[in-house]
Amino acid sequence: MGTGKKMSVSFVIIAIVLLWLKTYAVYKFNFDIDIENKMQEFILFINPLSFLMLIIGAGIFMANRKQKIYVVATSFITSFVLYANVVYYREFSDFITIPLLTQTSNLGDLKSSVGELVSWADILYFTDAFLILALAFVKVPRISFKKYKSIGAAAFYFSTIGLAFFNLGLSESERPELLTRTFDREILVKNIGTYNHHIYDAYLQTKTTAQRALADGNELTEIENYTRAHYTAPSKEMFGAAKGKNIIVISMESTQSFVIGQKVNGQEITPFLNEFIKDSYYFDNFYHQTAQGKTSDSEFLLENSLYPLGRGAVFFTHSGNQYMSLAERLKENNYYTAKLHANNKSFWNRDVMYNNFGYDRFYSLPDYQVNEENSVGWGMKDVDFFDQSIEHLKEMPKPFFAKFITLTNHFPFELDEEDKFIDEYDSPSGTLNRYFPTVRYTDESFKLFIEDLKAEGLYEDSIIVIYGDHYGISENHNRSMEQYLGKEITPFVSTQLQRVPLIVHIPGHEGKTISTVSGQIDLRPTLLNLAGIDTKQDIQFGTDLFSEKQDNFVVLRDGSFITDDVVYTKGTCYDKVTEEPTDQASCEPYMEQAKNELSYSDQIIYGDLLRFYEKDEQ
Repeated sequence: MGTGKKMSVSFVIIAIVLLWLKTYAVYKFNFDIDIENKMQEFILFINPLSFLMLIIGAGIFMANRKQKIYVVATSFITSFVLYANVVYYREFSDFITIPLLTQTSNLGDLKSSVGELVSWADILYFTDAFLILALAFVKVPRISFKKYKSIGAAAFYFSTIGLAFFNLGLSESERPELLTRTFDREILVKNIGTYNHHIYDAYLQTKTTAQRALADGNELTEIENYTRAHYTAPSKEMFGAAKGKNIIVISMESTQSFVIGQKVNGQEITPFLNEFIKDSYYFDNFYHQTAQGKTSDSEFLLENSLYPLGRGAVFFTHSGNQYMSLAERLKENNYYTAKLHANNKSFWNRDVMYNNFGYDRFYSLPDYQVNEENSVGWGMKDVDFFDQSIEHLKEMPKPFFAKFITLTNHFPFELDEEDKFIDEYDSPSGTLNRYFPTVRYTDESFKLFIEDLKAEGLYEDSIIVIYGDHYGISENHNRSMEQYLGKEITPFVSTQLQRVPLIVHIPGHEGKTISTVSGQIDLRPTLLNLAGIDTKQDIQFGTDLFSEKQDNFVVLRDGSFITDDVVYTKGTCYDKVTEEPTDQASCEPYMEQAKNELSYSDQIIYGDLLRFYEKDEQ
């Protein structure tokens, strides 16, 4: 009796299956992807497969050594792309985009952050790639390295294409207009997968590059009409309330509102700010609206009252655009304008962008005496930063607009023992535990800075604005945040945690808490109106925070929005009183406005449309 032919398994298929299963495991254990039903789980399971079949499957056209080298190399590259998303997600609960990868000039300053996010154990993410390497070069029975015949190759790729369209069809049934209306990358990854998300991102990058070349002034007309229709007149009482006074704006690194007025281990987290608020206007429903650009996005919002981009940072991707910046408008009205930040001037492309915004001076790293004793984490300690900045303020022509960017309360929230005014928190999250002492340290730096302003005679001649730039504690630390807050973090609570402090101190004005729903996009019109500068003709999406007709509506970059009554996030409408999901009809009146504002702002940036506005005005 003859022996039957032994079955063999294609090396290419083995590699595809291993990477497929690993990717799904990463989805489940490393990405906090919300799954609502069995269909969404099935889509999540199959969505990596068509890409892996397309890319690694090219190995079927090769044989033996060439196939081994190609499949092994592709497996390692694909694994690295997935791992890069894992590392980025650990801190930002988001996925990498192509514009973000262009920000390579920032890498030198990111050492402490990256060091906190990676570990030697991460080599496990490449276990399958090393196994594929071993299978390629260690002789294993019944593994085939043969080239596919024409019919087999055709069947393989028809199956790949069919699977891709099947995946997309199911995704569209779960999320209609998935590729045209989605601002949330999690939804894209959940439906088309991490790898296909990067392909789609590359398409978007190509598309946006072409937008500027094809743009013309006619596109601006509709946007102008929209912003004029939504203009709200400033408060008669507050318009010009700070006219002629210096304007000092301080960006609080990574500071969220949940620390204001609160304690940890029985100790106040922000004792100075708690007192300062009593003599200031405090906005307790003020939201950050940043995206991947983080601090640079908050600066962009302040300067332009435009939304940041959903992908990358405008400071890098569109630094050559024409803008109507806050600094430029203040300069037109005889203000000296300066930025103060004790960091490398090229970090986040600031030197280029500040010049474009029209700043008179950027006080950066060379303008400060920085040494090992007065530095921690990302650079110069806030206490020393403010102390040395006083001399810069004294030399500025008056009135001045001075914008400060703090550093100490920056991930991974490192602090020398002698600078800890309160103890660390005790939770499973080291990040959250360290966060409270660094916030407390920055609070102390504000106290000393205000004392110095008073001693130098600058306090009474200045309005002082302090605001949080973006979140400090991401959703990856929700379990520990639930411990601190004493309640479950639902999507509603997570959205509310995007509130950051806004404090406006005007000499001679009594303190007042204002609960208007507002965001960073409202800062530009508010500051200009306080300075007595009319903004009616400006293209901006924010409204004056002191206006009697402020619309109590704020849009976040992922498409979420908040009003007096509802919060809309992740496709669900929440009642603000009950904090529970409510009828979608309660949110529908605002959905179109939120979509339009993000779309109009994107059009302005991608098309560089304000260059046409300038020409029309001349």
